[in-house]
Amino acid sequence: MPIARLSDLADPALSPRLVIKVGSALLVGPEGVRRAWITQLVAEIAEARSRGQDVIVVSSGAIALGAATLGLEKGGRGSLADAQASAAVGQIALSGLWAELLGAHGITAAQMLLTLEDLEDRRRYLNVTATLTRLLDAGAVPVINENDSVATQEIRFGDNDRLAARVAQAAQASAVMLLSDIDGLYDRHPKLPGAQMIPVVEGVTAEVRAMASTESNSGMGSGGMVSKLQAAEIAELAGICLVIGNGQHERPVARIVSQGIGTLFVPKRKAAARKAWLGGRLRLKGEIVVDDGAAAALGRGSSLLAKGITAVEGVFSRGDPVAIVDGQGSVLAHGLSEYDAAECAAIVGLHSSDQEAVLGYAPRSSVVHRDQMVLK
Repeated sequence: MPIARLSDLADPALSPRLVIKVGSALLVGPEGVRRAWITQLVAEIAEARSRGQDVIVVSSGAIALGAATLGLEKGGRGSLADAQASAAVGQIALSGLWAELLGAHGITAAQMLLTLEDLEDRRRYLNVTATLTRLLDAGAVPVINENDSVATQEIRFGDNDRLAARVAQAAQASAVMLLSDIDGLYDRHPKLPGAQMIPVVEGVTAEVRAMASTESNSGMGSGGMVSKLQAAEIAELAGICLVIGNGQHERPVARIVSQGIGTLFVPKRKAAARKAWLGGRLRLKGEIVVDDGAAAALGRGSSLLAKGITAVEGVFSRGDPVAIVDGQGSVLAHGLSEYDAAECAAIVGLHSSDQEAVLGYAPRSSVVHRDQMVLK
């Protein structure tokens, strides 16, 4: 029986493994660490554990904590160097805080620092899965943050919403709860007259994306509603529910679950494990533009053939992830290319019988095989 309502997140039979993401503004206020609030959240985590649920925490706050210690302006986000230095200091304080407060309930905390590459490289992704599984089996609560002390702009998630969804994929979690500064997804900007919160969303569509605001009320974090919808899409591919809820209240998990205040994203589809990993990738090496006939064929489950390609953009090698887009620029699918960019460009629009003369070898069965592709 799948999760259908927010109260189901407290049922270990329906939600045996939960990922809770905590935003920076919830952990760190103008006066420093919000210790009393965190203490209450940890008590809720302990209650979930006592019900028989595994819990993983994705915790923001390292940069904000470190910047306060070092006295850096703009919350440590004035430059990449400031952010890295702040994270290096803040990660120690953050992990120590979680370890202390979880330890008061007899729970062992385990720190994991991840970069985008850790979850976008298939082998490293599987290593993350193995580590998370072993920690949970041993009774620990993994506390995860992006490794901002070494990550450059090119290899950063940029927000912990999408990181939480990717961690949920790797951990085969039942649901992700994003604790933020807003009650949920509204049908328009929440400050506008008549704005209404949407309690349940079945699949992230273009209409749902149009409701998103890029603003974050605190100015301390890096994720707005757009990043939360992207996280919901990543979770959906793996058949994982995602919740957006307000963490600014006391005992925020109970408020969301017991009172039903939040937005629940219910997945309408579930891809196979490898396809879920592929579809959740954030870094793509290029784009392959296709005609209407190829777009229709992809929708029917076909592989991508060179005959339907109209253009190739970017620099990529065989096996690299690429986006497949239509003539209007809409993304149709993500997939692993069977050719490098130059080879793809050389056989654009060619029938398979004409490709050998151009390539110098017998062509492969497709440019992107359907088994290495996930529709968006």
